[in-house]
Amino acid sequence: MTTVILLRHGRTTANAGGVLAGWTPGVQLDEAGAAQVRAVGERLATVPLAAVVSSPLERCVQTATAVLDGRSVELATDDRLGEARYGDWTGRTIKELAKEPLWKVVQQHPSAAVFPGPEGEGLAHTQARAVAAVREWNARLGPDAVWLACSHGDVIKAVLADALGLHLDQFQRIVVDPASISVVTYTDTRPFVVRVNDTGGDVSALIPPPKRGRRKKASSDAVVGGGAGTAV
Repeated sequence: MTTVILLRHGRTTANAGGVLAGWTPGVQLDEAGAAQVRAVGERLATVPLAAVVSSPLERCVQTATAVLDGRSVELATDDRLGEARYGDWTGRTIKELAKEPLWKVVQQHPSAAVFPGPEGEGLAHTQARAVAAVREWNARLGPDAVWLACSHGDVIKAVLADALGLHLDQFQRIVVDPASISVVTYTDTRPFVVRVNDTGGDVSALIPPPKRGRRKKASSDAVVGGGAGTAV
């Protein structure tokens, strides 16, 4: 089974100012965001990563670089993990956008939401490209890999909705804060959502156990009753 750690970038100047940054170039982490990514880099330092793949946008590259500190793995970028293309909404304030008729569609029926303008895309397309990227990297890295994908709030929420078997119209029920990690393990039968919006605490459970002889193939079955969890 392949495990992906979905990391949202740290807080940015646009986040702090209530602006929808989208694909605006040059959006950087603010002071709080820089502290957040240093902390998450330290949290994940003991987790061996087969790859670190990032959205090409600066705020994600900055975040992923903090996780790479001290590792031999090189950063890869994938446009499919990039932010939703908000089109003409890009650069406008959330307060202003909340008055737009499309806002209610985004909130209540996001699978039908298509952002205006020649560069706008539908949220359904955002989900499709991001899920395709995750599954392609899973296949490339193999069933024993733990890898990290650094992306954006709506993109990660869309991937989690797919993993949870939720219709995209339910993805607004998921919260993904800056510099949080969410973890999904993919098996032959189904994904298992291990963590959502985790902003602190122990991550030792993400470290694969040492190989002892021939490893038994991981089961795709869910544990009836919930199981014993990971021993501390």
